[in-house]
Amino acid sequence: MTAATHDATAPTPHAPRTSGERADLLEALAHHRRFLRLTTRDLTDEQAGLRTTDSELCLGGLIKHVTSVERSWGDFIERGPEALGNWNEMTEDDWARRADEFRMLPGETLAGVLEAYAEVARRTDELVGSVPDLDLSHQLPPAPWHEPGTRWSVRRVLLHIVGETAQHAGHADIIRESLDGSKSMG
Repeated sequence: MTAATHDATAPTPHAPRTSGERADLLEALAHHRRFLRLTTRDLTDEQAGLRTTDSELCLGGLIKHVTSVERSWGDFIERGPEALGNWNEMTEDDWARRADEFRMLPGETLAGVLEAYAEVARRTDELVGSVPDLDLSHQLPPAPWHEPGTRWSVRRVLLHIVGETAQHAGHADIIRESLDGSKSMG
């Protein structure tokens, strides 16, 4: 299979012009998104689905996961805790679907995964530019890792998305280096 024709290095489009804190959040997010996407440059669909370490992670799966996380937290910003559901009530099927976020499934392509990520990124960027107040908050839904009653502001959610993206960009760099010696951040 030949390498995909997508441009993994293309920057993610931003929301309408912003300044101050919003611009800083968008810049940080764009920086980490770029490094994550860069790890997939010149790869085939098959390579994007390969596990290159003892981890279950692959490059395409990491991008799918970050896409899902960013989409879910964007929904949380717009709709509140019901958008994330109750983690304490997840079924085995729910957990299996979540595990599928971390792998390339039959029929999925790297170009498709990257396009889905770009769509979610555009939506998040628009949210950053349009949400009336970064201090708006919602209570977090029930989950074993949330203290009951904890609230997160839009700002806190965006910082979480930046952190998640940065963390997984680092994972992706290790996976890519294990695949063919290429480095995105070195």
